[in-house]
Amino acid sequence: MTKRSLRDLPPAALDGKRALVRVDFNVPLKDGAPADDTRIRAALPTITYLREKGARVVLLSHLGRPKGPDATWSLTRIVRDVERLLGTPVEFIADPATGVPATRRLPRGGVALVENTRFWPGEEANAPAFAQTLAALGDFYVNDAFGSAHRAHASTEAVARLLRPAVTGFLMERELRYLGDALDHPARPFVAVLGGAMASTFLLALGFQVGDSLVERDKEDVAKELLAKAGAKLILPRGVVVAPSLARAAERREVPTDRIPADCAVFDIDRSTRLDFRARIVQAKTVFWNGPMGVFETPPFDEGTRAIGEALVEAGKRGATTVVGGGDSAAAVAGLEPKLTHVSTGGGASLELLEGKPLPGVAALEDA
Repeated sequence: MTKRSLRDLPPAALDGKRALVRVDFNVPLKDGAPADDTRIRAALPTITYLREKGARVVLLSHLGRPKGPDATWSLTRIVRDVERLLGTPVEFIADPATGVPATRRLPRGGVALVENTRFWPGEEANAPAFAQTLAALGDFYVNDAFGSAHRAHASTEAVARLLRPAVTGFLMERELRYLGDALDHPARPFVAVLGGAMASTFLLALGFQVGDSLVERDKEDVAKELLAKAGAKLILPRGVVVAPSLARAAERREVPTDRIPADCAVFDIDRSTRLDFRARIVQAKTVFWNGPMGVFETPPFDEGTRAIGEALVEAGKRGATTVVGGGDSAAAVAGLEPKLTHVSTGGGASLELLEGKPLPGVAALEDA
């Protein structure tokens, strides 16, 4: 799955040219301003490289799920943050259909940001006409939005087929290297740590009671099949932390997985499981983690998740490749990123890639 990268383009192909760059600036907003600029920072290496090579950089992104133009989701809300992080003024293009002159006026190294692509129905419809409108804003295309690569939209898929060269940015290249190559041919032992509410469904499939726990009852048969297929390779929690509700954390207690009280729900893994999982993780050569162990947003039910994060760091010190999926998992390892091999920026995209599904936003790019 090797795709042509930005670093494969000769400097002459960049100097003075308009780089149409699909980034993932779909940041969480609080009081109308970005609450977390991680995704903007993740795109900086690609944007900075293009600027240094004399390109005129035109950025495309979506924000939220608006049903047409909606000031709440306008990218004007993040322009100031982008300017601060880049250290340069950013020209705002309110309408891609009339934006071509603005892109041609940009100085070498200049940056423009186009309004939220989802304000136009052609975006999510992957409409050729809207892709044509976007393609007119650039001379070549760079996709650095891994978090949106699993969606075939005009700004991620159709435009890549119209505007050539069409290459990966540095973030996309990293994601494909660690989620694709490292996990296609992992150094073994290879351990996958899967969280979310999955364990309760497997416990149900074993015939255990799970009380009020979050559980996918319609997936019980799938869980039974997986248990039969995986045998000893599938390690379930030995015990869990339960409580009557999140609000009644003071009443929490540890119980074996076959003794979950009917009036309680599972909110974390217990101490014996943390030690068991840690022992397995630190022996591994490749570890992939997706999904927190419990309701990590509500301490004290973050202990299991924190223990897994620390075990990954320890495995990394011993030479393991440690990869964390996006979404909740990325939030769960906040602060540990420098000690892990790779923390993905795409939750859904990382899981679809691991399932072996082709990502439309990647498939449309040129092969190396």
